[in-house]
Amino acid sequence: MKIALAGASGLIGTALVGALRADGHEVLQLVRRAPKHDGEVQWDPNQPLDPALLIGVQAAVCLSGAGVGDKRWSEDYKRTLLDSRVKPTHTLATALAALDLKPSVFLAGSAIGYYGETGDAPIDETAGPGNDFLAKLTVDWEAAAAPAEAAGIRVAYLRTGLVVARQGGAWGRMFPIFKLGLGGKLGNGRQYWSFISISDHVRAMQFLLTADVSGPVNMTGPEPVTNAEVTKAMGKVLHRPTLLPAPKFGLKIVLGEFSTEPLRSQRVLPNVLQKAGFAFEHPTIESAIRAAL
Repeated sequence: MKIALAGASGLIGTALVGALRADGHEVLQLVRRAPKHDGEVQWDPNQPLDPALLIGVQAAVCLSGAGVGDKRWSEDYKRTLLDSRVKPTHTLATALAALDLKPSVFLAGSAIGYYGETGDAPIDETAGPGNDFLAKLTVDWEAAAAPAEAAGIRVAYLRTGLVVARQGGAWGRMFPIFKLGLGGKLGNGRQYWSFISISDHVRAMQFLLTADVSGPVNMTGPEPVTNAEVTKAMGKVLHRPTLLPAPKFGLKIVLGEFSTEPLRSQRVLPNVLQKAGFAFEHPTIESAIRAAL
């Protein structure tokens, strides 16, 4: 299968490229710099993409987006977070829709931020959107894939949770801190974190390339846990103490508006994946942490 991929240099994209090529697929990477080999095509997500560059593509994946926790949330960076997701998704979806021979599926990046704060209540893909910044951003992000859906392409929205990986993301930052024995719960620790191992996330995307699944798909493990439970599991796996909690006011000073995110509770369940027959290799937080190491 020939698969077009935007966002191949990110944490998930890098892992996906390796897995797809190991399975014998041809990956066409959309890059912003000059191409270095035949497997790359240069594009500008802010400009229309020539559909001729995608001829022969049988599936497409868009994982583009600036890091949510990379910088403090100034108004300028909020615009960057929005534009870096919405524009690439819409540009790629529009080009796919213009092809005479269209791909069978478009996997469009999204996030469980769609749901906003949900407390202790377990929620699945039938839940509506929240009202905060990330929820509104995610609504716009998914809407950007509309041209592909209107053209009859099967579109799955990858509502990704916290990815447990050593190479980057939230866990990429947490591992060094916990290894030093400086890790601890955030706030009161009662907030639910909906996690997924990097390998399960990649396997789920591979599954969705051919499974008859469309619409929102929660890319989270089946057993979300509280931040306190995450902290305990990290300490257990790394054999380190976890006695230094980060108070809410301290997070606010360091992270600004983004401080609400690690304190937000989301107990998100992957009902669509499980009903479609996907089996998780790392369903528990301890197994996901061990897999990352």
